[in-house]
Amino acid sequence: MKVAIIFGSKSDIEVMKGAANCMREFGIEFEAHVLSAHRVPEKLVETLKRLEEEGVEVIIAGAGLAAHLPGVIASKTMLPVIGVPIKAALEGMDALLSIVQMPKSIPVATVGINNSYNAGMLAIQILAIKYPEVKNKLVEFRINMKKKFIADNSGGIEL
Repeated sequence: MKVAIIFGSKSDIEVMKGAANCMREFGIEFEAHVLSAHRVPEKLVETLKRLEEEGVEVIIAGAGLAAHLPGVIASKTMLPVIGVPIKAALEGMDALLSIVQMPKSIPVATVGINNSYNAGMLAIQILAIKYPEVKNKLVEFRINMKKKFIADNSGGIEL
């Protein structure tokens, strides 16, 4: 199993590290690419073809400004695409709306602005449908998350 993380500019690296960190936490193989739907569309299509041939199962795509990258990727592959709107102009609302408002029949799952970690978690959930070992790790993650939350908040809060 493998995930691809694609984003349009090197300036997006810090935001997209969340997805990479999530993949590492769960031991999921991934590769990351800077590709642009506008500046290098041929290279994007070539890379998508290679990724599919190599067995990538989910694509996480981050984009700001016009934010066409996730939608273009979704139009070129049958793989699930998770869009990460990246804050640039208009506090990222332009990117969020661009990614979430895809035309009928070409969906892109979309997470919150700059929240690539949640994109990673959604990719994990998608993989957990097929891979029992990923599902087991996800169940364990959720149990530990709840335990930590209760431990951190069980004594009341000083306001």
